[in-house]
Amino acid sequence: MTAREANSPLRLTDAQVEEYRKDGFLRVAAITDDAEIEILRTLVDDLFRRDGSFAAGDRLELGADAAREPLTQVVNPERYAPRLVQGPAYRNARAIARQLLGDGSIPTGHHVILKPARVGGGTPWHQDEAYWDPRYAHRAVSIWIALQPATRENGCMQFLRGSHRGAVLPHELVSPAAHGLRLCGAAPASMEFLCELPAAGASVHDGRTVHGAGANSSGQPRRALVFGFGLAPVLLDTPNNYPWQRPEWSAPANPGN
Repeated sequence: MTAREANSPLRLTDAQVEEYRKDGFLRVAAITDDAEIEILRTLVDDLFRRDGSFAAGDRLELGADAAREPLTQVVNPERYAPRLVQGPAYRNARAIARQLLGDGSIPTGHHVILKPARVGGGTPWHQDEAYWDPRYAHRAVSIWIALQPATRENGCMQFLRGSHRGAVLPHELVSPAAHGLRLCGAAPASMEFLCELPAAGASVHDGRTVHGAGANSSGQPRRALVFGFGLAPVLLDTPNNYPWQRPEWSAPANPGN
């Protein structure tokens, strides 16, 4: 994507929208240009180098073994680096969300995630909606942006085609102290898609799409910037039962990958 293209609103083709509806995810070759990716990558690296000074709950460990396989997430990163939501990447992500969900789409929470070189932990199969408030019905998308090439070796995203058409499946915490979830038992039978991306590429997925990501065995860190958008939640007559949730999860959240 050129700088000029990055500053024009990105619009999915009819075929891309149909693919997203069918599969529950979509691969986008470029959501911004290389110049902005360099800026965003520097901002994210600076966030992970910060020594404290995060609001309570804004820096989390998702992995089961933070010492040996760290999988660290910063939620609400725009509080600390407003530039993350001021450029073409954010504007294009917002345009994609509005195209898929409608003009009522609003931000529901953003995050950044780091898998350090050689030791960054994997993300087990899960559904984002398993983290969200069970009193409500949700319609939401996550837009995951690669801040360097995302490959099998460094832990790119993986999706199960069509898994968004089912219910929220039983989950469990990856460990008592962690904030990450995983499916209980085996993932549903479905065709797995390995979503490798160039830097500035993106994937878009539904809140119920089963997905995960591998560990980072490469010699470079793997970073991702994730924008979350959704429609206003609708109160259910009978709440869902999500016994796996931590008590502090009282609002919708986007877990890391």
